[in-house]
Amino acid sequence: MSAHMSATDLHIQESESERVVRWRAEALARAGYAPDAARELAARLDIDLHHAIALLERGCAPEIAARILL
Repeated sequence: MSAHMSATDLHIQESESERVVRWRAEALARAGYAPDAARELAARLDIDLHHAIALLERGCAPEIAARILL
C-alpha cells in the first residue's frame, strides 16, 4: 500500500450529527425556507423540524416562520 494518497482516495468523513443537520436543512429548504434560514434552523436542534414545516404548510411566510422559531 502506498504511503501517498491521491485526492480521489481522500474522503471527508461526516459525523452523525453533521448528517442530521444536513438532512434537516434539506428538508426545511424543500418545505420553502431560504437556504440560509434552513441551515440556521437545522443547526438548532431545539427547534422541532415538524413544527417548522407545519408553519409553512399552514400558510405562514417562510421569513415570518423563521423569525418566530429563532
